[in-house]
Amino acid sequence: MHSNRGLSRRNCLETMNCSWGTELWDQFDNLEKHTQWGIEFLERYTKFVKERSEIELSYAKQIRNLSKKYQLKKNSKEEEEYKYTSCRAFLMTLNELNDYAGQHEVIAENLSSQIITELTRYTQELKAERKSHFHDGRRAQQHIENSWKQLESSKRRFERDCKEADRAQHYFDKMDADINVTKADVEKRCSLKAKQQAQIRHQIAEDSKNEYLTYLQKFNKDQHEHYYTLIPHIFQRIQEMEERRVGRVRESMRVYTEVERKVLPIVSKCLDGMTKAAESIEPKMDSKQVVESYKSGFEPPGDVDFEDYSVSMKRAVSESSFLNARGESRRRSRSKLWPLLKKNKLMSLLASPRQPPPPPPTSPSPDGLPNGPQSPQQPKEPLSQRLNDFMSTKHKMHCLRSLKRGLSLKLGTGQEDYSHLPPEQRRKKLQAKLNDINKDIQKEMDQRDALTKMKDVYIKNPHLGDPDSIDPRLEEITQSLEKLQLEAQKFEGWLTDVERKLLEKGSESQRRQNSHFDSQGNTPLTNNYGQNRESPDGSYTEDPSTETMQLKSRSTEFDDEFDDEEPLPTIGTCKALYPFEGHNEGTISMAEGEMLYVIEEDKGDGWTRVRRNEDEEGYVPTSYIKLFLDMNAKGAMTYI
Repeated sequence: MHSNRGLSRRNCLETMNCSWGTELWDQFDNLEKHTQWGIEFLERYTKFVKERSEIELSYAKQIRNLSKKYQLKKNSKEEEEYKYTSCRAFLMTLNELNDYAGQHEVIAENLSSQIITELTRYTQELKAERKSHFHDGRRAQQHIENSWKQLESSKRRFERDCKEADRAQHYFDKMDADINVTKADVEKRCSLKAKQQAQIRHQIAEDSKNEYLTYLQKFNKDQHEHYYTLIPHIFQRIQEMEERRVGRVRESMRVYTEVERKVLPIVSKCLDGMTKAAESIEPKMDSKQVVESYKSGFEPPGDVDFEDYSVSMKRAVSESSFLNARGESRRRSRSKLWPLLKKNKLMSLLASPRQPPPPPPTSPSPDGLPNGPQSPQQPKEPLSQRLNDFMSTKHKMHCLRSLKRGLSLKLGTGQEDYSHLPPEQRRKKLQAKLNDINKDIQKEMDQRDALTKMKDVYIKNPHLGDPDSIDPRLEEITQSLEKLQLEAQKFEGWLTDVERKLLEKGSESQRRQNSHFDSQGNTPLTNNYGQNRESPDGSYTEDPSTETMQLKSRSTEFDDEFDDEEPLPTIGTCKALYPFEGHNEGTISMAEGEMLYVIEEDKGDGWTRVRRNEDEEGYVPTSYIKLFLDMNAKGAMTYI
């Protein structure tokens, strides 16, 4: 038997086809420990994959949060930044990073579904199968142990009976050979009893021997069956169970790598997308976009005129000239020191109403029509206008523009037609607004077409619905379309006007540049109107033909604004067409048909400054009065 096992062991090592039933027939306890270790290893590997899945989920979550943190937020100032290629590339990178995080979530999900769940279920099954196999093995061991105990018991009993039979025989032999017994009856009875006792013990010993032989044969049979049939079969099943466990670990490790390999193409695409985003950055395009974003459309300032102060020395000094010079010097000194005036004088300039004037009750003028030019939402304040006038006459004080711009921003200058913006920016805003309106129009038209088709279906198939139920919605869409089309016409008019003026500016700028080059060395006489086209609050003067005549009058009005002694001169009269209450600060009430003096004409904000008497003056809506201007009067001009 031992030689056969040695040969089998050598064959096992050579052919790698070992059998635990023949090779490990006596290693029941070690096999039990080994299979328990295998289950613990399987649980440890499952825990490893589970922790890896949790790491992937946590990593994906952090990547998604990072991508979301730097994503473009709606209705934020960052939307303007993403017109640059670098910002768009960064947005593309964030999107690719979000997809990259999604692939890590896929890894975690596949690890959980294909490995963790399967191994957890398999571990429970493996524990139950192992318990069943070793229960069968312990039962077989218990059976062979019981058979061995029976054999040992019968053997001891046989041994004891043999010894007792020997003692009985020895006693009989002793009694039979004893010469001291004289009486024949006593001797005859004792010898017969000892012989009978010896015969009984021999029979018992023979029975015990037979029983011992029976149990011995039974044990040998059970032992042969135990070590050559039951244990090999049980160990073979345990071996198959262990090999399946090892195979499942191998398969799990292979799936572990395949799960990550499957997402590599998509991860590679994400990385390629990031590379493509980086390559899409165009420095020249971003530079061009800066020009598109901040180009104002204004012309650079022209040359400064020469102011000849020697002319006054050649005139004869007279009382009138002396008084005029004194008054002029007083106004110049006042204009230079205007930022140092008291607060009440500055704030008095803000008395102009900030809200647009109310529309007249019935007005045949274009201003009263719903589609006519709208009054600005927040008109210019007198201080802003005075600063603009002052900047138009003083070329050297460009630094005051920042002061006026800050004041204008605080007071608000946003207008519906974007007239507060530079020409180029205004054109872009109008174009964008017009595009949005056209999109809304197309959307409404699509809804109208859909509802019309639905109504036709209802007419042909009344059981599907009531055709009249669609009419209110169709009427609502029709009204909305009309309103949007009117809005589109209004913005198209403004856009056409801006484009026309930009074209005229371009040709005028080219003409002036050519004339400037032709007259090198001579002082230009008409190139100043371009240098202050931009007002300090960001608004601008469109018509250069009226700018020259506005310079003198605006400078006069600026000086008069700060003169407490001299009231503004009248430039005409006006007649009230409608009554006006004048509840707002800086306004004045008037009755229908009342005649008032005009001291300041409408500068585009919809208000005209009038005077009733020396102590009562204020602003009234321009559309509420009829003007009778004296063109010869001081300061008379037209701003419209």
